[in-house]
Amino acid sequence: MSEAARKGSRVAFFGGSFDPPHLGHLAVAQAARVGLGLDEVLFAPVGAQPLKPVGATASFDDRVAMTRLAIEGEPGFAISLADAPKESGGPNYTVETLENLQRELGRDCALFCLIGADSFAALRLWHRAAEIPFVAALVVASRPGERLDDLQSLLPAGLTMEPADERELPESDVEVLCYSISGGSGRWAGRRAAFYLLPGLDVAISASHIRELANGHVGAEAGNLTGLEMLPDAVAEYVRANELYR
Repeated sequence: MSEAARKGSRVAFFGGSFDPPHLGHLAVAQAARVGLGLDEVLFAPVGAQPLKPVGATASFDDRVAMTRLAIEGEPGFAISLADAPKESGGPNYTVETLENLQRELGRDCALFCLIGADSFAALRLWHRAAEIPFVAALVVASRPGERLDDLQSLLPAGLTMEPADERELPESDVEVLCYSISGGSGRWAGRRAAFYLLPGLDVAISASHIRELANGHVGAEAGNLTGLEMLPDAVAEYVRANELYR
């Protein structure tokens, strides 16, 4: 984590497998950084995802190395090991990672959690899901094929959502829709949480499709694509050099 993140007031946690990190990841992070005026986006490869028991194809070390290469030279992007594999071998829970990260950054730092629409659609299944929006403001990036016309139905049980104004956002070309979440219980009772939607993104790239292309498991419509053209050049070279996904 960079010193800028420690001193910055607006930092987004961007977790995921990054198996491999691709141009779509960079586009989503850039849209969030500009649209929400973030000081830094922390790319955090995950050790073990509870909802993906099979695990990643590439090793954690390879995914960290590729992510470093993907964001190298990109302003406002940094690597984070906040979601590294646990010594116990147990799963990484986002809510616990966010709590630890907030303590590390300090309470003067506004923490956001950047996720794709596909992850948001499964949010109800996450560990302590109803607490996550209160630990870090959710930023949801749209994805082709994922419907977001009924956000309320995707929220964890007990939470409600209503539109909110946009007075804290900078002027930019990135469309951002603002909402307010309420309905928390326990220590979150009576509190409201900000929620942001990036509805204008249309990045039709997925890591699973890249892996299928790289391994030759594709249909005739893919032509001569190898999947590497959807990766930053340095990541594509790393995949070739280490013979990943073959």
